[in-house]
Amino acid sequence: MAALPRQTEGMSENVVEVENLRKTYKGGLEALRGVSFDIHRGETFALLGPNGAGKSTVIEILEGYRDRTSGEVRVLGVDPHRGGLDWKARLGIVLQNTGEAPTASVRELLAHFASFYPRPRDVDEVIAAVGLTEKATVSVRKLSGGQRRRVDVALGIVGRPELLFLDEPTTGFDPEVRRQFWDLIRDLQREGTTILLTTHYLDEAAELAERAAIIVGGEMASVGRIDELGGPDARVPLVRWREGGETREQRTQDPGALVAQLYSRLGEPERLEVVRPSLENVYLSFLGDEARRTTAAGGLL
Repeated sequence: MAALPRQTEGMSENVVEVENLRKTYKGGLEALRGVSFDIHRGETFALLGPNGAGKSTVIEILEGYRDRTSGEVRVLGVDPHRGGLDWKARLGIVLQNTGEAPTASVRELLAHFASFYPRPRDVDEVIAAVGLTEKATVSVRKLSGGQRRRVDVALGIVGRPELLFLDEPTTGFDPEVRRQFWDLIRDLQREGTTILLTTHYLDEAAELAERAAIIVGGEMASVGRIDELGGPDARVPLVRWREGGETREQRTQDPGALVAQLYSRLGEPERLEVVRPSLENVYLSFLGDEARRTTAAGGLL
């Protein structure tokens, strides 16, 4: 895939700043309860959580499509509630569902969208970047699902956005197309585009994002680098082995020392394995905690 030229100016400041964000709907439903995080310029930040956790509400507030109840929010230095057309032109948005495919060709559609922006990218450059040069004159309606998704991304980046929202970008992709899409995201990362990614694929978040936030029940459960989410306790390795006809396990910060002790005591331990918690393990632990809290609260009513 063709690489895009890198943007280098202003790489140090935060692109998104969210502090104590709250959203309450009519009837008292609290969709967001004090959410805080920031996104650095040029990084890919993943927002993770189950359906109904509040991810979509956060995204819609950041994009300026939904009002907040309280809290401070700044996107590209602007309160989204007051963002005008000039501000919106600095955003790129790739929705999960984009509706019926148009009859226009790939190039015609991109050229049309490019005309809305003050400094659009070269249309053919964008088409090459998403790997659709050979399909440039083909009707979007005749493209495969994976190719249409590439068109969605092309529409999201043709305006040269400083911040790109990717909402479940690879849902429904087969593994090969998904990996190709990751290559495209890496091109955007090398260019310096700031990306806010929502995904249910935890391997995708681990592969593409520098940092992530896990939101559960409208609250931020954890924010940080991918390999630090959940804190040190959530990352303690687990040693599991078979002894005396039973499966035994022990968490330890020094699995090598424990394994050495087992070899000294048992010879070669049966079914020995060292499990280092993955992002999926950490994520599921937070969901389990929320389920237990919900059950406990229900039992008190």
